[in-house]
Amino acid sequence: MLLKLMPVGAFAADQVKFVDVRLWPADEYTRVTLEHAGAIKYKHFLIENPWRMVIDLLDMRLDNTLKDLTSRLHPEDPYVQQIRVGQYDANTVRLVFDLKAEVKPEIFTIDPIAEYQNRFVVDFYPKNPADPLLALLKKSDDPAMREDEISRALRLAESETSGTLKLEGVTPEKGGSKTEVAKAQPNAPVEKKPSPELRRMITVAIDPGHGGEDPGAVGKGGTYEKNVVLAISKKLKAEIDKMPGMRAMLTRNGDFFVPLNTRVQKARSVNADLFVSVHADAFIRPTAGGSSVYVLSERGATSTAAKWIANKENASDLIGGVNIKGTDSQLARVLLDLSTTAQINDSLKLGDAVLGNLGKVNRLHKPRVEQAGFAVLKAPDIPSILIETAFISNPDEEKKLANPAHQQELAEAIAKGIANYFAKNPPVARTPLT
Repeated sequence: MLLKLMPVGAFAADQVKFVDVRLWPADEYTRVTLEHAGAIKYKHFLIENPWRMVIDLLDMRLDNTLKDLTSRLHPEDPYVQQIRVGQYDANTVRLVFDLKAEVKPEIFTIDPIAEYQNRFVVDFYPKNPADPLLALLKKSDDPAMREDEISRALRLAESETSGTLKLEGVTPEKGGSKTEVAKAQPNAPVEKKPSPELRRMITVAIDPGHGGEDPGAVGKGGTYEKNVVLAISKKLKAEIDKMPGMRAMLTRNGDFFVPLNTRVQKARSVNADLFVSVHADAFIRPTAGGSSVYVLSERGATSTAAKWIANKENASDLIGGVNIKGTDSQLARVLLDLSTTAQINDSLKLGDAVLGNLGKVNRLHKPRVEQAGFAVLKAPDIPSILIETAFISNPDEEKKLANPAHQQELAEAIAKGIANYFAKNPPVARTPLT
């Protein structure tokens, strides 16, 4: 038996009262959240054969809220098989997670924010996560296209690893390339060969906002933004997948939290041509209504409302719960500081196309695309828009947003806008940033 000891959490001892316990199972990771008042001291370790995660909560007595953790486990949780909770000794509560496979656990705490008190978070990540690009390519309906694209993706990964980038369709010939011959003999005829057929799928990354610990806005009727935008996003994916030569991927396909930075990374990992983040707006006045489309701004927001909404959406990481120590700060700076004029210009074109179609199924909040500093739109190499489908804080629009038929109308309008954008702006071959 192998014990993998990990550091003891150093938090001031205090009387701890547990408020709630929550589990968020998903293919990407399972999150366990213990919401509490007071401060927690803990230690934890992994045991293999079989794999178990043990967490000892120190200076603590077992209460009914903690006992309820066992009932929250979903039988189809991809990582956790069983949870056991008990009073290990007079001053220690022990949590044992029986695991289905080896995992990479992360444990961190979150200070009180919004309606939440302190949170003790345990994330179970797979030891060897699936490659998102290969997973997407394997779902292609065209076997020949699928095999061709998988081969290209593997070659690209190999060339990036070796530090060289090979251009598709360019084969050096003995004695020098055609370009070199032409330079040496300007008048010599250059043999023309037919260009290789471009076999390329357009990939749209669809980003349902919020999720898991972050509910987003909540309407007066109790409708959660995170649920509405996931439903619309799934319908939008279905519409795009029906279009010849196009496919879509979701940054989340269930009720779990995805950090803003990770959403952008996911889009880039599948070489997405577009990034479309779907939300349902909220404002301090319940009379505010209509659909909006936003793109990134490097020069400040185009309106006070746009700035307010951007600030609200950018706070998602704090509410959803991000392990700050586990983030790659250098990569975060690249994604959040780099943006290009070309990306913003393309995003504005995309935004105009989508906004025009949304106006056919819902009134518009503003007749033009607005701009603000949305963190999730700062991929430097992907045209990106954020759609506020309607105001969930408006009682009338909340009812429409909860209606599957209206969700379908919104999805179809967004899909038509995307198709119209590509009709005028066909995608070109490009190499993703690494």
